[in-house]
Amino acid sequence: METNILENLTLIAKSKNLDNGAVVSTLQEALVNAARKYLNLQKNIEAEVDPKAGEIKVYLRVTVVDDYPDVPGDMSAEDVAAFDEKYMLVEEAHEYNEDAVAGDYLEMEIPVENFGRAAIQAAKQMLLQKVRDAEREKIFEDYQHKVGTMVSGSVQQVDRGNILISLGKTEGILPLKEQIRKERYRQGDTVRVLIANVSTNVKGPQVLLSRTHPDLLARLFELEVPEINDGVVTIKGVARDPGFRAKIAVSTKDDRIDPVGACVGMKGNRVQAIVRELSNERIDIIHWSEDLSVYIRRSLSPANIRQITDIGDGRVVVIVADEDLSQAIGRGGQNVRLASKMVGRELDIYGQTEF
Repeated sequence: METNILENLTLIAKSKNLDNGAVVSTLQEALVNAARKYLNLQKNIEAEVDPKAGEIKVYLRVTVVDDYPDVPGDMSAEDVAAFDEKYMLVEEAHEYNEDAVAGDYLEMEIPVENFGRAAIQAAKQMLLQKVRDAEREKIFEDYQHKVGTMVSGSVQQVDRGNILISLGKTEGILPLKEQIRKERYRQGDTVRVLIANVSTNVKGPQVLLSRTHPDLLARLFELEVPEINDGVVTIKGVARDPGFRAKIAVSTKDDRIDPVGACVGMKGNRVQAIVRELSNERIDIIHWSEDLSVYIRRSLSPANIRQITDIGDGRVVVIVADEDLSQAIGRGGQNVRLASKMVGRELDIYGQTEF
C-alpha cells in the first residue's frame, strides 16, 4: 500500500512539474490527519516518509504526565492546544500501554492499513488538493514576472465575448474590452497577446490578456526591429486607438542610424508586418525630440504648424494652417487625442482664422 501511494504521488508530481519535497510534506500532513481521525485522538502524531525505500511509518509520540504542564499566560489558544498535544495523561496512556507511568515517553506505531479505505481516500483527496494549490501558486509566480511581455496562445473558447486562450501551462482571459473591436476569433486561432495583469482568487491564478494595450505595439516593434531589440533605437512613447491608428516615438544616440527608417524597414516590410498583426492599424512613426515644440510638430505631422504656445497647467495651444485643421484634429479628434498622449500635454488646436 505504501509503495502504491508513493508511486501515485510521484507520478502526479512529475506530471504537474512539482517538487517531490512538497509532495512528501503534504503526504505527511494528510497521513497525520487520517491517523487522528482513525484514533479519534488530537495528540502528537508524526508521519515518516522515505521515498527511496518506499516506506511510510506513522507514530503516536507523547510524554505521559499526571497533569498538563503550565503554559505562559501570553500564549494563544492555538499555541496552547499545540503544546498540550505533546502530552497525554496517565489514564489515557493506559489505553495504549497499560504499564505507562508519568514521565514515560510513549511511542506507538500506527499501521497505515488500519486507517481504513475511507481514511486513505480522504488523505488522497487532501493531497490532490494540495497539489492543485501548489500548481496554482507556481503558475502565479511564473506569470506575475511576465506582466508586460508578449506571448502567443491558442483560442480555446469564446464565452459571451470573452476569449479563453491557452498559454501552455495555464489559460488566460482576453476580455471584450481588451480586444480590437473589428477582430473576430475562432477556436484554434493563434493570437499574440500582452500579459496585462496576473491576480489570484478562489479559482486560482487569473492571467489577464490584452490586444489593445500600448505595450503590445512596443513589444511587436521590439520583435520586428533588431535595432530596438539591441538597444540602439529606443521607444520613447506609444499611443493607440486599437485597430485604427497608433503613434510611436523612437530615438537613438547613434547619429549614423535613422530611428524612423529602422522601424519602417526596407520597402516598409517591418512596419507592415506589425500593421497586419494589428488588423491594419495605421501606425505613425515619430522621431522623438526632447524639445517639446519640435516633438509636438512631429506628432501632428504632416499638418502645417504655424504657432505653438505653452499656456501652463499641462495645456498647449497649437495654431495650424486653416486647410490643415481637419487633418491635425483627425476623424473624431483621433489624431490630436493620440498626439496629446504622446507629448504628455493637452493640445488645443485652432485654425489661423478661428484663432
